[in-house]
Amino acid sequence: MRHAGPSTLARIEPLLGELRARSALREARPGVFTLQSRAFLHFHDDPSGVYADVRLADELVRLRVTTPSEQSDLLDRIDDCLSSAEHRSRDRGRRRERRAGRERRRGGAGEGPGRGR
Repeated sequence: MRHAGPSTLARIEPLLGELRARSALREARPGVFTLQSRAFLHFHDDPSGVYADVRLADELVRLRVTTPSEQSDLLDRIDDCLSSAEHRSRDRGRRRERRAGRERRRGGAGEGPGRGR
């Protein structure tokens, strides 16, 4: 299965427009998207239709995206994935904030018994 060329990408232009509207995704080159500098989505052309390889969780999943219904399904799955990634990122930030708060309450790093006195 070969990577999608310009004529295939032109056929799925409405889908590409929807993907470009997702601010978390960056289009590295036409039809190839990254998420946080990591390969996330690209397209293939096949006699049986257009397919997307999308990173859902930690693995690439191949989905057919020839019809509007299939494209809508892809967008729903991507939105779920982006929402999960955003929650994980927010949780990491909250953990860092809690850790920094504990350190401030203890008087900061580098102070304590036998240090900096």
